[in-house]
Amino acid sequence: MSKVESLGIKKLEALHYYVHDIERSRRFYTQSLGFAEIGVSDPALDRRRRQKSVLFEADGCRVLCSSPFGKGGRAARWLNRHPDGVGTVIFEVEDIEKTFALLDARGGTPIDEIATYEENGGTLRTFSITTPFGSSTFRFVERRDYPRVFPGLVPHAEPKGGNNPFGFSHFDHVTSNFETMSPALLWMKHVMGFEEYWGIEFHTNDVAPDAAEGSGLRSTVMWDPSSGVKFANNEPFRPYFQNSQINVFVEDLRGDGIQHAAIAVKDIIPAVRGLREREVKFFPTPSAYYDMLPGRIDELGIGSIDEDIATLKELEILVDGKGERSYLLQIFLQDSAATHDEMEAGPFFYEVIQRKGDKGFGGGNFRALFESIERQQVAQGRI
Repeated sequence: MSKVESLGIKKLEALHYYVHDIERSRRFYTQSLGFAEIGVSDPALDRRRRQKSVLFEADGCRVLCSSPFGKGGRAARWLNRHPDGVGTVIFEVEDIEKTFALLDARGGTPIDEIATYEENGGTLRTFSITTPFGSSTFRFVERRDYPRVFPGLVPHAEPKGGNNPFGFSHFDHVTSNFETMSPALLWMKHVMGFEEYWGIEFHTNDVAPDAAEGSGLRSTVMWDPSSGVKFANNEPFRPYFQNSQINVFVEDLRGDGIQHAAIAVKDIIPAVRGLREREVKFFPTPSAYYDMLPGRIDELGIGSIDEDIATLKELEILVDGKGERSYLLQIFLQDSAATHDEMEAGPFFYEVIQRKGDKGFGGGNFRALFESIERQQVAQGRI
């Protein structure tokens, strides 16, 4: 089969997050995560879109949060169907005409025609498409010296809030959960032109074959080779399908959708220490994980790591990799529902990741994360 032509994606630029309580989001991003608030939507845009928006930024990570301003806007429609969640993924592209033509020819479903905005000699052109990611859409943006992040944004004279003290650099990947992921994989391959990058499947019965209960997952990562943008995709794995935390996520979100986004950092240990000092909550890791870690490092062929295992245990940072001195470090924030103690805050969460040569997805850590999420769901009565 011939290689599918690239859409010309340059990067994953931003996430558009629809929320009930925009002030809570403001506190979380600026005070807890150390993002800067760089602007807000102007009154004219608020009235036209029927939502109020605030943009947060930490280096290459942008999160646009919107809450309803009246009825009938996109934020209101999302929140009528779902709890808080990521409703749009925004990509910067090289040539918007080419991107539109390729998607249209491949059976993509544009929501609108290409819109063009001009200001101070600069141009921004954009359009959106529907996706198999539940109610979430993809937006594509081409920038030619356009002075604002988006039309209608009023930038603050000086950024407010944090100054990225934890060294966040960019979104490493986005992970989504589906009751069945094959349609999404086929769509990403044939419409988006992505390729299969990595995959794994496991089940509780792998290690406890006589267990009377349990659950598992299948995961396939798709990527755009030209930009390096990656999407990990999960579905429940029988038996005990209903108890899988993937299925519980879909029930909590009230549909398929985006589970988490991974944020890359330059040095995860001071980042996690600082986040914990700000009382950011993480999914817990059993101490037994660290008892077995030296053996796993040898088994994976990593040889040795730079970090002290006692420090990793203290901070509950996970380690995985494959090959000599090639590994990654990662940790997962608790989901928004647990963080804010409110189910309508939604099941989305963030991962923090530092790559030290390894380009995989922590296959050995999938089970640790999976089981940690399920323990939380049991404690909350969600399973």
